[in-house]
This record gives sequence, C-alpha cells and structure tokens, in this order.
Amino acid sequence: MQTDHLDGNALAGPLAEIFTADVSAAVSRCATCGLTGPVAALRVYDRAPGLVARCPGCEEVVLRLVRGPDAAWLDLRGAVSLRIPLGGANPGAVATAGGGAGGS
Repeated sequence: MQTDHLDGNALAGPLAEIFTADVSAAVSRCATCGLTGPVAALRVYDRAPGLVARCPGCEEVVLRLVRGPDAAWLDLRGAVSLRIPLGGANPGAVATAGGGAGGS
C-alpha cells in the first residue's frame, strides 16, 4: 500500500529550526482585526496560570503559553500567521504581501 503523506517525524527538523529563533522578533497577524506587528509588541498578561498575549489594536487574545515542569502548551488560535525571520534576516523587515508591520 502506497501512502501520499509523511508521518509527523518529517516536521522535526523544520520545527527545530523555527523554534530556535527569537520568536519575539516574529511578526504576528491578529485573527480578529488583522493588525500585524512583532510578537514583542503584544500586550502580555501573567496573572493567569500562564502567559496571555493580547493584540495592541483590538485587545483580543493572540496567544497563550502555559508551562509545566515537563511540558509547555502554546495556543496560537488568535493569530492568522506567525512570520519568523531565519538566519541573518532583518527582524524589522516585513514582506509587503499581506501588509506591513503595524498596519491592518
């Protein structure tokens, strides 16, 4: 039987490359209002059992991060996308397709 897909192990290399990058320099796009900007510009609240990051434009939740002793949970359902610069890329440079940093 021939399959047309790979198992999740095929993601190991690409995900390791992405998550070793400085994610605070990544550019996120809010799923609610479409505002784009660096993750570092999100408003982070730490009074919950983890971190909650809200959009500076509309105050909707963009991401949640909860860390336990042996695992972390990352919920990105409030972000349409997360653009992570890799290797020597200028973190302030944003491709114009889909809007620039800070625009909506």
